[in-house]
Amino acid sequence: MSRQPLRILFDQGTPAPLRHALVPHQVSTAFELGWSNLENGDLLRAAEGRFELFITTDQNLRHQQNLSGRQLAVLVLPTTNWFEIQRHQLEVAAAAASMQPGEYRELRW
Repeated sequence: MSRQPLRILFDQGTPAPLRHALVPHQVSTAFELGWSNLENGDLLRAAEGRFELFITTDQNLRHQQNLSGRQLAVLVLPTTNWFEIQRHQLEVAAAAASMQPGEYRELRW
């Protein structure tokens, strides 16, 4: 049984070309939504209920924000470097597809 496509939000540092590895999911960026100036707490609040998954490169997010009780899953990439992320697109796609509501996961490679 396959899951419905996810609504995914990319943070500012998440390279936009990664969206091509996440088909059939619906990917939006903070920039496209006009949310570039929102701090993480405000960005997470804005995303809650509109998106199922937030993908960020902010390694300090879990230390800066209280993530408990959220329905929004958070996936943290270890770098903003597109060439490095590109080599791990399948890993990112697999993680995105397997995440549960409210889950927090940091990828390492």
